[in-house]
Amino acid sequence: MNNFTFYSPTEFVFGKGTENQVGELACKHGATNVLLVYGCGSVVRSGLLGRVKDALGKAGIPFVELGGVQPNPVDSKVYEGISLARREGVDMVLAVGGGSVIDTAKAIAAGVPYDGDFWDFYIQKARVRKALKVAVVLTIPAAGSEGSGNSVITKVATLQKLSIRVPELLRPCFSIMNPELTYTLPPYQTAAGIVDMMAHIMERYFTNTADTEIADRLCEGTLKAIITEAPRVMADPEDYGARANLMWSGMIAHNGTCGVGNEEDWTSHHMEHEISAVYDVTHGAGLAVIFPAWLTWMASHHAGKVAQYAERVWDVPVSDDKKAMALEAVARLKAFFRSIGMPVTFAQLGIEQPDIDLLVKKLHEDKGEEVGFYAKLGRKETREIYELAL
Repeated sequence: MNNFTFYSPTEFVFGKGTENQVGELACKHGATNVLLVYGCGSVVRSGLLGRVKDALGKAGIPFVELGGVQPNPVDSKVYEGISLARREGVDMVLAVGGGSVIDTAKAIAAGVPYDGDFWDFYIQKARVRKALKVAVVLTIPAAGSEGSGNSVITKVATLQKLSIRVPELLRPCFSIMNPELTYTLPPYQTAAGIVDMMAHIMERYFTNTADTEIADRLCEGTLKAIITEAPRVMADPEDYGARANLMWSGMIAHNGTCGVGNEEDWTSHHMEHEISAVYDVTHGAGLAVIFPAWLTWMASHHAGKVAQYAERVWDVPVSDDKKAMALEAVARLKAFFRSIGMPVTFAQLGIEQPDIDLLVKKLHEDKGEEVGFYAKLGRKETREIYELAL
């Protein structure tokens, strides 16, 4: 296990009706003027936004609003939010929504006190050294952004989808998690969220770091819990127990707990970011296509940890043929994804003829000539993985 620093100060308030506590929690965490950030209407139609506003009003906290955040959030909305927050003098950015909304809120929070262009953080031209407080009312269990210091934004002009990781400043000060708020999610969005949280765990699990038994077991146990709960929630969207377990799994998957002491990989996420930047597909659905392709490539080139994953997560019988074990795990993972309505090929994702030349070019321009840590991959190798996703 490697040396590590793990800092996770978020206060999680979990359960039925907890969104009604948002006003008192905002007061507790020092908010005096709030920027409400939300998406394209579902929080309005469901009445959730109204309840949040009422709770803030009862607590005597003024607020301004920024709606219209889209999936695969873009820089233009961040610039709009930074301008509004500066003009109104807000000191907390409250995201009401899922990962796209939370990631936008974090980018705004980092950008407001910075004299330059917030995009400097995403291209590693500058570091986030100060930020407004961020808080969350979660509606979509998927990205895990309610418990992480991460944010992913797409720059429209260049189709760059890039991320930052600033746990010491951008972890939410509080996150409200009511599983009831996820009852009305469309099945496709629920399934895409399940894939996303599984991918977050697997990016941490596939490591060459030695002596990571505690992290491995946390990853394996959480993956098995998700695999158990997914069919329950797909069969009955109002199964509170299944929704609750999935919501907490999404947070555990990405708050860093599953990766402490590990050198993490993240190749599959980087490869998918290029797909969703160019083709604007749902991130979780893109991961359902790319991660099995990545695992298939690893089965022939670096099968060891994949064989362990096969045994411990998918109950594949142990054998001396690690490649065969790994490929059986891929087959079972694909079958699981298909069972919840997810694509496993580019064509099923709606991309009949992907421009693999462009995807490879953008990937290595954004992430360097070699990507990944479980195995170092150059342009030849990432091309092979994209082709396996055909």
